[in-house]
Amino acid sequence: MAAVAAVYPYIQSLGAELLAISTDSVYSHKVFKETSPSLKNVTYPMVSDRTQVISRAYRVLDETAGACFRTSVFIDPEGIIRAKLTYPRNVGRNLPEHVRMLQAFEYAKQTGKGVPANWVPGQQGVSTDPSNIGNI
Repeated sequence: MAAVAAVYPYIQSLGAELLAISTDSVYSHKVFKETSPSLKNVTYPMVSDRTQVISRAYRVLDETAGACFRTSVFIDPEGIIRAKLTYPRNVGRNLPEHVRMLQAFEYAKQTGKGVPANWVPGQQGVSTDPSNIGNI
């Protein structure tokens, strides 16, 4: 969560918002934030999903553990899920990839072009016109 806090201002500058959602209670969130030095800089909202309604809706609940899988869901302003990344519990998120995805979504929206594998800002996209298939 501290790693996310470090890039949160940049995520906001891209026009995106972030929520941390877990099956922990609001009391756990409060205590965790107050006692963990690494969470002092967390300014994004932390949402408690004690009823597991959100976790089930996004299909990220590990029913056996009663907790969420470590998942990032990218939802556009129209409410459409554009991407969903689920990580094993023992592997942290790749935040540069999350940022790159946000940049790629914006690039595609602005240009109408697709974003190829390993694309980074500053590179060209690819035509999404089906008549160009095999010509590029």
